Amino acid sequence: METPELPVEIITYILSFLHASDRKEASLVCRKWYDASQDFQFQKDVTFKFPASISSLEVIRGLGSRSRCGLVISHLDGSSVSKAVLVEVGLHLGPRLESLALPGCSITESSLLGLLPQLTGLRKLDLRGLDSLFMSGAFLSREEHRQQVRWALEGLEELNLSDLRYLSDLTFNRLTGCTPRLQRLAVAGCHIAFEFDPYRGRPVGPDSSALLSLRNLRRLLQDQAATIRALDLSRTSITPESLRTVVQVPGLTLHELRLQGCKELSDQAVEVLCRHQPSLRCLDLSGCTELTNRSVGAVASGLAKLQVLSLSRDWRVTENGLAELAKLPHLKSLDLSECLHVSGAEIVKGLSSPQPRAQLESLSLRSCCYIRNVAIFSMAQLLGSSLRVLDLTSCVYLTDLSVRAIATYLPGLLVLRLGWCKEVTDWGLLGIVEPTKDCEPRTETEDKGPSFTRTFGNMGFFQPPQMPFQDKPRTVTDEDLSQFQEQEGSSVLALRGLRELDLTACAKLTDGSLTQVIRFPDLQRLSLSMLPEISDESLASVAQHCCSLTSLALSRCPQISDQGVARAAPHMQRLQHLYLAGCDGVTDRSLSILAQHCRRLRTLDISMCKDITIKKVDLLQSQLPFLENVQCHFVSGADLTLTL
Repeated sequence: METPELPVEIITYILSFLHASDRKEASLVCRKWYDASQDFQFQKDVTFKFPASISSLEVIRGLGSRSRCGLVISHLDGSSVSKAVLVEVGLHLGPRLESLALPGCSITESSLLGLLPQLTGLRKLDLRGLDSLFMSGAFLSREEHRQQVRWALEGLEELNLSDLRYLSDLTFNRLTGCTPRLQRLAVAGCHIAFEFDPYRGRPVGPDSSALLSLRNLRRLLQDQAATIRALDLSRTSITPESLRTVVQVPGLTLHELRLQGCKELSDQAVEVLCRHQPSLRCLDLSGCTELTNRSVGAVASGLAKLQVLSLSRDWRVTENGLAELAKLPHLKSLDLSECLHVSGAEIVKGLSSPQPRAQLESLSLRSCCYIRNVAIFSMAQLLGSSLRVLDLTSCVYLTDLSVRAIATYLPGLLVLRLGWCKEVTDWGLLGIVEPTKDCEPRTETEDKGPSFTRTFGNMGFFQPPQMPFQDKPRTVTDEDLSQFQEQEGSSVLALRGLRELDLTACAKLTDGSLTQVIRFPDLQRLSLSMLPEISDESLASVAQHCCSLTSLALSRCPQISDQGVARAAPHMQRLQHLYLAGCDGVTDRSLSILAQHCRRLRTLDISMCKDITIKKVDLLQSQLPFLENVQCHFVSGADLTLTL
């Protein structure tokens, strides 16, 4: 009796429970499953990325059957192939194209003007770094061209003009004059003259042919104040006075403002910002090195609706004020990475408040070297129901106690980064308290040798003191593993939904724990680089139990060899990025295995693998259709980066 076929509607319902990567795999089963995967509910905000080439012409034609999609096209230039790509986009996608990005291209004005009038449904346009388009200053200089583009881009909501060296008042006015309903504008990294050009010593006119002026930017904000909600001024030389004129534009209500790397901003400017833009939901002040706790207090008291805040690399920010910040009821993401004076005590105090407090979903404390176990233990308890992303990279004083607290209280965690936490051991991952080491006390008559401070140099006949991180990790025995298998809840295995895990340079980890706890079916990105004690056993186990891996880093793991790659590769058919730099046991044989099993590989780093030959690398590139980037520095004496 034949098994009846399921209706497409039932298959679509089944696919709705799968993650995007799993749904993509399921679509390859048969034509009917593929049709189900193309249901409209799965095709929202779908963007396709590819380089301009002969083969991409067929891809564009195939996309013509879709109701909506977005494109990111790279390597466009003035060649006939690039022109043909743009013609095909306009012909087959036209009004159905929602977003278009042309990063780092050298497209000509005539090519773009031939395409834009056909994109009447465009909502997002990304022209980042497109210097060739603006260099002459003649872009959209003809009225008939402006009329055609204005008709097509009337509904454009997002415009990205970041990193344009030649953006001037004239070209800015012409382009933004064609986009009357902008909601998001980015001019990050552009040369903006703020009223007085410090290099010329005189005011910049409103229609400069060389620079974009603050006066002109403010005019746009005034004209479109009713619609603009997001502004990106990152990496510009904006001054406190200039920021005041921007945020005080009448009728302007910003929900998102990015000021990353604006090093001239002051606390007073942030206070004015918070006073005039109280509706901000997202604020990026990372790299604004002059800001202090005064700015933190202004944000905490003035932005009650704030959801996302970044203070990364604001080195003058300390603990003061963080308690009030943690009480913001709508705050979901907080980035304090590289705030060197933060210990977490005030954050815990704010989260312990009985009144409405932050329900953080993402917390970054990367390189906060004063963070200790007690802070992580308390935060894990207080954020157990909400936290999804936790970055503790380079918090060097954290130990197994923090790992056990995370595993116990944060079961919903999706991303965990513990790179360079060198005190984390197998016992922490396994959730077992390390047995007391058997150490016999030294006798009083024992000669302890010369004693001196750590600052005393090694002059050749004295040995320097042994550092704690140089100790060899205690080996996990079979008896220890049986204890681990009998207990529940406190090992890293409790983080069942984990999708990213970074254990880079946690040098005390061995096969004993990794083969037992790195078993996450949804894990997509894993870094085990610089772990000298792990071997092929860990690689094989990870590949077998983490079937969704798309990125795996094993650089400078000296015990990884061809044998491990041979055992792992058949289980890693979804792998797209593999890093094996400095793995001396990897040879040409591994490349042959990867070519056979990992057909979707996009990035491969085999630098300093001394037994790999350039001839084999060239052959691998010809065999893998998606391979874009091969790092092969010092392979067989070569120093190369091959990018397709």
